[in-house]
Amino acid sequence: MSLLETMADKGLRREPPTRAEALAVLATSDDDLLDVVAAAGRVRRHWFGRRVKLNYLVNLKSGLCPEDCTYCSQRLGSKADILTYTWLKPEQAADAAAAGMAAGAKRVCLVASGRGPTDRDVGRVADTIAAIKDRSPDVEICACLGFLGEGQGERLREAGAHAYNHNLNTSDAQYADICTTHDFSDRADTVQRAQAAGLSPCSGLIAGMGETDEDLVDVAFALRGLDVDSVPVNFLIPFEGTPLAGRWSLTPQRCLRILAMVRFVCPDVEVRLAGGREIHLRSLQPLALHIVNSIFLGDYLTSEGQAGKADLDMIADAGFEVEGADVPTMPGHRREGSAAPEAEAEPVSDAEPAPAGHADLVAVRRRGAGTDLPPNA
Repeated sequence: MSLLETMADKGLRREPPTRAEALAVLATSDDDLLDVVAAAGRVRRHWFGRRVKLNYLVNLKSGLCPEDCTYCSQRLGSKADILTYTWLKPEQAADAAAAGMAAGAKRVCLVASGRGPTDRDVGRVADTIAAIKDRSPDVEICACLGFLGEGQGERLREAGAHAYNHNLNTSDAQYADICTTHDFSDRADTVQRAQAAGLSPCSGLIAGMGETDEDLVDVAFALRGLDVDSVPVNFLIPFEGTPLAGRWSLTPQRCLRILAMVRFVCPDVEVRLAGGREIHLRSLQPLALHIVNSIFLGDYLTSEGQAGKADLDMIADAGFEVEGADVPTMPGHRREGSAAPEAEAEPVSDAEPAPAGHADLVAVRRRGAGTDLPPNA
């Protein structure tokens, strides 16, 4: 049986690949790209059909973060020319969320820059959740506020939050290269705190920061080990004014291989095509829909995304359908709390360097929440 047949068959059984197999997916050639997409597509369709879940970001507080994550335009010392503003009022956030929901988003992601929320901040977010749910009681709310303190996850759940996002971003081995103000274990701890509080854990990665194939595989297996429900896969947006400005190491083909590897390692979870998809996948975005089952609609936190109507047209043209609010995203066994089997440890081999990518211009967000201009939804 070929590598890709093996990977697909394991995914249908919720059986993890070995690390060597995951690395082999990343090492496949461009000649095999459609076969990689097809194999990952078998797994995606088995667990999620042809549905695409739409998520919409609302940036509650932008910029001036005290952490020094090198990839982030909101980091300590950032010179990126982004919008900066303090907390949106609940009604402002509800207005922003309404734009995304009107376009079909079933989950609203409430994000605030900073190391972590104070108890007063949690109260602000609770008021915002109430304002959104007053208009749309059934919408899913995911909070992303940084490191959680004692009891904060429980307060968010009681306020109506469904999920909590806190990305691992990269492997434990690489983490010190991208951040010095906290470490990998801090992030894993918050994912576990959210899960213990009864929130659906959402955690993902960023590709294109100089990581090796081993780093990508390690973070994918770490996410599987944490048993997260959602895995957003971001591709580095190299903002001018950040330490990773000018870092263009991704091609559309490599992005698709990364998505496929994540799908094979996490076959029955929501894999979300997230930040940077437009500038790195470019015309191959529709192929990614055969691997992922979720995307962000419209703009991101500090950068412009593809217009919401273009996203909806892409989904329809590729033969997929927007997931309805009344349709559960997760397969039944995950909704019942059944954990996926543990991955087995395998040695990893040296990775080839990633090929150079095309240096598209990054468009900084100038509209939507925090501005007087309508959102791109």
